[in-house]
Amino acid sequence: MINKVVLSMAILRMLSGTIELIAAILMLRLNQIDRALLVNSSLAVIGPLVLLTTTAIGLSGLADKLSFSKFLLVLCGVCLIFIGVLKK
Repeated sequence: MINKVVLSMAILRMLSGTIELIAAILMLRLNQIDRALLVNSSLAVIGPLVLLTTTAIGLSGLADKLSFSKFLLVLCGVCLIFIGVLKK
């Protein structure tokens, strides 16, 4: 039997991948640099949101198994990923 938390995380990642593929096809169909950049910038919002949501789902599934200090370490790691990605 598949764990519901793992299933939720996998479905969210599949949805994210589908959105990425649709965006790539849309870029090819539009065939204009300015519009392709617009589509690409939209993906820049979706990617971190999916990461945050998937991590939150996973942490909620582990909440009873993780100590508070380990939970904080994982949270700090996610924050560092966002700082690294978003810092210019």
